[in-house]
Amino acid sequence: MNAAKSVRLPPLATLIEWAARVGYGARGFVYLSAGALTLLAATDRIGDAVGTSGAAGWLAEQPFGKVWLVLLGLGLWAFVGWRVLQAVFDADHEGTDLKGWTTRAGQAVSGLFYGMLASGVFEYLDEFGEATNASAAQAESVAENQEKAAMLLGMPFGEVLLIGAGLVVLGVGVGNIVRAIRDDFDDALACPKAFCGTATALARAGYAARGFAYLPLGVFVVLAGLHARSGEVTTTAAALDALEAQPGGSWILGLTAAGLMAFGAFAFVEARWRRIRPPRDLSLG
Repeated sequence: MNAAKSVRLPPLATLIEWAARVGYGARGFVYLSAGALTLLAATDRIGDAVGTSGAAGWLAEQPFGKVWLVLLGLGLWAFVGWRVLQAVFDADHEGTDLKGWTTRAGQAVSGLFYGMLASGVFEYLDEFGEATNASAAQAESVAENQEKAAMLLGMPFGEVLLIGAGLVVLGVGVGNIVRAIRDDFDDALACPKAFCGTATALARAGYAARGFAYLPLGVFVVLAGLHARSGEVTTTAAALDALEAQPGGSWILGLTAAGLMAFGAFAFVEARWRRIRPPRDLSLG
């Protein structure tokens, strides 16, 4: 009984901080892997570029792939939980003015994206040993996106809805590029001063590359809505593959890949040095 009494859980604020840092680390792994694989595609070392979901397919092929997938999926769900605390409980103390609500809305959308990504990682566990390679994951993602687009087109004003979805993707891309130019990233970090400049440079390169990666996908979705053809909808990775086929495309793809790797590296910086503040509206006793 005394031994049981001596085992005490850390305070809730500490548990939240640990979960958030694990989540940033999981995000870093996804983007670092996706960027590295895309760079290999740009230099013709592998067939096609892969997106964030393709990184899970690559991980599944490694020794102890099932264990790594579980750890990655749990890490991503931890990040989703942190995004919920940011968006709903204002963990970053953004406030309730227009800028604050805009930031929190972006965090909510981010949480939705990573929730879908985490769900996809656990889907690999159900299909483990069947279609767990990156190429199969790419084809399956394209098919799923086209199926969703077809469902959207089957609704009233489906073409308008699909065009709107494409414009949202374009808006996310532009928003990331604007953040790369405008934001002061070291404000949220408690890193050594000598390192903060490098961290900010990683963040600017990473957000710019991530924003640029969304743009071709947004264009494809808008065109699918304009032409009322769900078959034109694709994934970020497939859109980048189409970009590679253009003059100078390999260089553009290589630069984008390097930027995605920078984004992943910055996520690891956040995992170590980001200021994680407890939400006001939770009892953290």
